Amino acid sequence: MVLFLALSSFAIAIAGATAFVIFWPLALVHIRDRHPPITAQLGEGAFLKPRALWWLLHGDYRAAQDPYLSGLATPSRVSLLVILGGIAMGGLLWLLAGVLQ
Repeated sequence: MVLFLALSSFAIAIAGATAFVIFWPLALVHIRDRHPPITAQLGEGAFLKPRALWWLLHGDYRAAQDPYLSGLATPSRVSLLVILGGIAMGGLLWLLAGVLQ
């Protein structure tokens, strides 16, 4: 049962990755087109750059006070948190399954 829950956690992480791949590039295109200072801060090719992901996790996009950017970046942030949480829970449950055997 524990391994089933671990696999379910990884499945949730994959679902989060699907949402991330949809919303984060849209947010980056919006940033590129309408927010040159943020583009300079994140750098080119910011899709998987740690600095850009950290910027997203901290919610620094709210400082731009752009409702369209928030509408794209908020689902990106939530999906990134789902990815990290799913991987963490899956890993912990997998370790727990190893301990229980």
